[in-house]
Amino acid sequence: MCGIIGFTGVIPAKDVIINGLEQLEYRGYDSAGVALLSDGDIILRKRTGKVAELKKLCEAEDMPATCGIGHTRWATHGGVTDTNAHPHRCGKVVLIHNGIIENYRELIVEYGLQDTIVSETDSEVVAALIDKFYEDDPYKAIKQVVKLLSGAFALCIMFQDIPGKIFAIRNVSPMVATSCEKGSVIASDLTALIAFSKEYFVVPEYHILTLSKDGIDVTDLKGKEVKPNILTVNWDITSAQKGGYPFFMLKEIYEQPDAIRNTVVPRISEGLPDFSEDGVDDAVFENCTNVMVVACGTAMHAGMVGKQLIERKLRIPVNVEIASEFRYKDPIIDEHTLTIVLSQSGETIDTLEALKLAKSKGSKVLSIVNVKGSTIARESDYVLYTHAGPEIAVASTKAYTVQVSAMYLITCKLGLVKNILSKKEAKEFITKLMNTPNVIEETLKNANNIKRIANHIKLAPDAFYIGRGLDYVMSLEAALKLKEISYVHAEAYAAGELKHGTIALITENVPVIALATQEDVYAKVISNIREVKARGAYVVLISMDEEVHDDKICDKHIRIPKLDAEFTAFATAVILQLIAYYTSEAKGLDVDKPRNLAKSVTVE
Repeated sequence: MCGIIGFTGVIPAKDVIINGLEQLEYRGYDSAGVALLSDGDIILRKRTGKVAELKKLCEAEDMPATCGIGHTRWATHGGVTDTNAHPHRCGKVVLIHNGIIENYRELIVEYGLQDTIVSETDSEVVAALIDKFYEDDPYKAIKQVVKLLSGAFALCIMFQDIPGKIFAIRNVSPMVATSCEKGSVIASDLTALIAFSKEYFVVPEYHILTLSKDGIDVTDLKGKEVKPNILTVNWDITSAQKGGYPFFMLKEIYEQPDAIRNTVVPRISEGLPDFSEDGVDDAVFENCTNVMVVACGTAMHAGMVGKQLIERKLRIPVNVEIASEFRYKDPIIDEHTLTIVLSQSGETIDTLEALKLAKSKGSKVLSIVNVKGSTIARESDYVLYTHAGPEIAVASTKAYTVQVSAMYLITCKLGLVKNILSKKEAKEFITKLMNTPNVIEETLKNANNIKRIANHIKLAPDAFYIGRGLDYVMSLEAALKLKEISYVHAEAYAAGELKHGTIALITENVPVIALATQEDVYAKVISNIREVKARGAYVVLISMDEEVHDDKICDKHIRIPKLDAEFTAFATAVILQLIAYYTSEAKGLDVDKPRNLAKSVTVE
């Protein structure tokens, strides 16, 4: 949640910060603000709405300052107002904050800040405390305050009487930083840094950074200098741009074939899965008797695909848990459990805490993440990095399919190591997996047909997805996609459950998207489709049929290429993503930035 950026260097900071906020807007877009430090004064500008509103406000002003911080907000504490927007200033201190300070109300009372605070935010409390403790020593004040804070935070701080410097510290909430000949940059996300350097480092927790035009100093809370671990970005700035597409989401849908190739191909050796470059020991697969998958939202749905595959193919029990529920349970896991954690950002707070719980119970943790050096990656025993590149749209597409790809690789490796699959069977499986990018490219040729379907769905207040087995799992992700970007209320149901209550909701012209790609239950799904069609539903059928001869089955038919049932997830995912995308577009909505949502959930 929330985008933060700071820059100090030899060029004007205003444009750097606003350009950075535009790159970070997918992290929060309720309001935006900038603070510039120049000649012993702080210039503060902030506005509700999108970054474009802030940009308009600042365009006419001459702001030559070369040091500043900026923020794009996703509201947690306090409504969407100019006052609640960041940065927050108290006395000589101005700061931006990502995270949640859990004890901020107690701190207001304990330190008598009631008459100082003007906003409804927890963030302003931190600014007021630092200003209260500040006596010409920024390090002392920062150390005193962070010891008082409960919760997650990433802070960038400027002091009115310390020109050209930005101070930063974090706990849990992510920040990355880099320096170059133009100056030093810190941000909540790599997308704001990539224009300056491909080298960066993850800000270590509870370390104080001092950014100046000449570089970045990192010290621990005892004042000892620390050399950060420098990482390299494996994509360029064009990957975080639309490239001629109207929205990032559509671009990212079309990037899925390459994203899957980049994730799968480097992990294949002599036709078999090979995790040696990832440092994943075969022993982690040999010693496990069961698998626990922990994730949130779309990542959890990718884990559910993995569950279907592992249980059916290998007969190894798999549980899939919502991370936010898992961490408050007493999960039944031990040293024989392999816990697989999925997170695109590698910073999802509930997933991170669930990971720590699993490790505390003796389970080995294998994480599937897209961001190198992220907190979840660092905390895990083993990591499989997906190579999707930056995903800017809030609704996940390519990050989802590369997570699914990783689950397929793990399934094959697990079966091979445990002698459940022969080398011949494993090679056949991998050959089919490596063909999935071609299948997606073929499926994308159906885009225009799917667009026409969206024109019907956009008029509906409700939509339903039905399927059985793997198709039901895909329906769950499809319903989430439609809800989050088109605001059409959508639900997914196991098709066999229709008669147990759900069919009461089917009325004239209600859209029902029916998935029938699993051969062993195909006839059953067709029977369920006839039931909803008989009640007036507008039915879209997704199947491998060349054509549908009975016009009483469906109103529209979308065909996926003929392939093995266990590999239909990739083609189906693309169609379901496009249905959501085109429905949102047809309604004239901002596809990339759905209301109330942010890309990375780093607060509880």
